[in-house]
Amino acid sequence: MKIASFNINGIKARIEALPAWLQTANPDVVCLQEIKSVDEAFPRDIFESMGYRVETHGQKSFNGVAILSKLPLEDVTRGLPGDASDEQARWIEATVIGTRAIRICGLYLPNGNPVEFDSTGAPISAGKYGYKLNWMARMQARVETLLTLEEPLVCCGDYNIIPQAEDAAKPEAWAKDALYLLQSREAFRRLLNLGLTDAFRARNAAPGHYTFWDYQAGAWDRNNGIRIDHHLLSPQAADLLRDAQIDKQVRAGDKPSDHVPIWIDLNA
Repeated sequence: MKIASFNINGIKARIEALPAWLQTANPDVVCLQEIKSVDEAFPRDIFESMGYRVETHGQKSFNGVAILSKLPLEDVTRGLPGDASDEQARWIEATVIGTRAIRICGLYLPNGNPVEFDSTGAPISAGKYGYKLNWMARMQARVETLLTLEEPLVCCGDYNIIPQAEDAAKPEAWAKDALYLLQSREAFRRLLNLGLTDAFRARNAAPGHYTFWDYQAGAWDRNNGIRIDHHLLSPQAADLLRDAQIDKQVRAGDKPSDHVPIWIDLNA
């Protein structure tokens, strides 16, 4: 089972590039982020004609996540539990039925910028940064609940977290950014400490692998990238892992997203 994650940065902008990549890469399941579309406006017919079931959790002009699957989907839920007032469309879950059932959570974790700092230079956990940290705490609680089921679990998407220095071409440039602040990385580490495995790092230990290059300042041409899109696997899913790779070449295509697809292959 090939499970991909791709922040497409707008379905309208990627209406040709996304189907072209799907045709080439042929993933069984794709979790999309930043579809920037309400559910009824998502061009599902294009993907259904390619053999994909389509489940969306959309929002006008911002955010939005979706799951495309060539395999049956069951128990689809939308929204991250823990805050009934949170209207941002950033979380979708479904059970994918292959040779075995895999629970998949597709997520678009808040960016968290701009960050405010106090007089000592410490980040203030308020505003957008406070929302990011609170969202990660809610995610941790949800993952803890799902892990009690002791079934294969895949949490994939745009985490907006640079886990370690080797995940950025210029880590010093991100020192005061919400993606790399110590508190952000500690929250990510707490997820891993639940027993989750960073699938890409389990198969690729070397630095220099990125999933995002800014549109500005020639970042792509200079390979000034960061790795912020991740698959985190429960122990039961990690036991099934066969491969994990990044489709870097997509960034060089026509009208690319600033992210590229990252995928895993499970023996499922």
